[in-house]
Amino acid sequence: MQNEKKKKILIVGSSAKEHALAIKFSQYDNIEKIFAAPGNDAIKEVAEVVDIREENIEELLKFVIENEIDLTIASSETAIKNDIAEVFQANGQMIFAPSAQSSKFAINKAFCKKFLYKLHIPTPRFGIFEKQQAACDYLSDANFPVVVRSEETINGKDRLVCPKQNIAQIFVEDLFARDEKKVLIEEYVYGHEFTLYVITDGYHALPLSAAANYKFLSEGDGGLLTDGIGAFAPDYKISNEIIDHIMKNVVMNILNALERQQIAYLGILGIDCVLKNDGKYSVLEFKPFFQDHDCACMLELIEENLYTLFEACAVGSFADDYEHIAFSDNSAISCVISSQSEGKIISGLDMVESSQINHFNTHKNTYLEYETPKGKALTVTACARTLSRAKKKLYDDIEQITFDGKKYRKDICAEAN
Repeated sequence: MQNEKKKKILIVGSSAKEHALAIKFSQYDNIEKIFAAPGNDAIKEVAEVVDIREENIEELLKFVIENEIDLTIASSETAIKNDIAEVFQANGQMIFAPSAQSSKFAINKAFCKKFLYKLHIPTPRFGIFEKQQAACDYLSDANFPVVVRSEETINGKDRLVCPKQNIAQIFVEDLFARDEKKVLIEEYVYGHEFTLYVITDGYHALPLSAAANYKFLSEGDGGLLTDGIGAFAPDYKISNEIIDHIMKNVVMNILNALERQQIAYLGILGIDCVLKNDGKYSVLEFKPFFQDHDCACMLELIEENLYTLFEACAVGSFADDYEHIAFSDNSAISCVISSQSEGKIISGLDMVESSQINHFNTHKNTYLEYETPKGKALTVTACARTLSRAKKKLYDDIEQITFDGKKYRKDICAEAN
C-alpha cells in the first residue's frame, strides 16, 4: 500500500463547494497533486488553479490527458450540463460525475416535476407554463402561498415565495420578460426542509447523511428564498425510517427508471425534501452534487477516503467495495456570510482557528487582502461532538470575520443549546 502511486486529481468548479473539496483532498496521503479549473483565489492556497472555464469541456479533456490526471471530479453544474462525464468517458478518462442526460431531472426543474409525477413520488402540486397568460390563469385558482420559479437556476434570482396572487403575477411577468421558456408554479409546503445525500454508481446506492436546510435569507425564514444559506448535519429530525423509505421509494425508483433508459446516474445525488407536520415527506427537487452551503458540513463527517470512494463508483466496483459509508459521530453546522456590495475588505480570517472557511467568488487585491463579491461571500463550518458545541464555535468564529455590509442568519439550529 505504501508503494502505491499517488494520484493527481482535477476538480471542476469555482465556488465554495470546490474549495471545500480541495481542502478535503489536500488532507489525504494518497494525493500527489490537486488541480482546480477554473478555481478561485482561495482554492489557490491548496491547489493549482487552471485557467479553463467549466463549459470548455474539450480544453479540460486536453488538460487531463496531457497532465495524466487520475480522476476528475465535476461538481460544477455548468460542466455537468455540458456533458463532461460523457465526453471524458468516451475518451477513456476516469470521472466522478453524472452525464447530462442522466442528471437532467436534477438540473431542469420542470423536467424534474414531470419525472416525479410519472414515478408517483410525492411532490407539491405544480403547473408548468410556456405562456404568460396560462400561468396567470393558473394563479387565479391557486392555493397560496406558491413558489414561482424558472426552469433552471439563475444566480439565485430564479425563485420567489409569493403569498398573494398579485405578487406571483408580477414575478411570472418578470420571468417571461427575461425570455424564460418555461415557468414553474408549485404550492409552498410548510415543514422542516432537509436534503438527503446519497452516493451511487447508477445501480448501487448508499445514503450519506441528511442535512437540515436553511433557505430563506433572514431569520425566522424571512426574506428571499435562496438555494441555501445554512445547514447542519446529521439532521436529528430525520429518522432512519424516513431515510430508508426515501432510499427505497425515491432513490431506487429513480435509479431503476434511469437504468431502464440505459442512462445510469453516477455521482452524488441530493434529494431536497420537506418533512410535513403529519410526519410524511414531500420531494421538492434534486441536486447533482453537494451544495455550496452544506458541502463542507457533509465532508467534515465522511470518514471514507473520497478518492477511493469516488474511484470505486467510476470504475464499477462500488457495490463490491462498500456496504455502508463510514461517518464520524460528530455534528457539523454551516452558515453563509453574504455581502451587500462588492469590493469590501474582509478582515479577521486569520483569527478563525476552529472553523473551516470556504470562499465563493472572493478575490485578493494587490495587498493580498480578500475582497467581497456582492452576495454570498463565505461559508463558515464548525464541527464538534455535539451540535450545541458546534453552533457555539460557529458563531464565535463568525464574529471574528468583519467587513462592511456583512449579513448572515443568526438562527441556524437555534434549538441547539
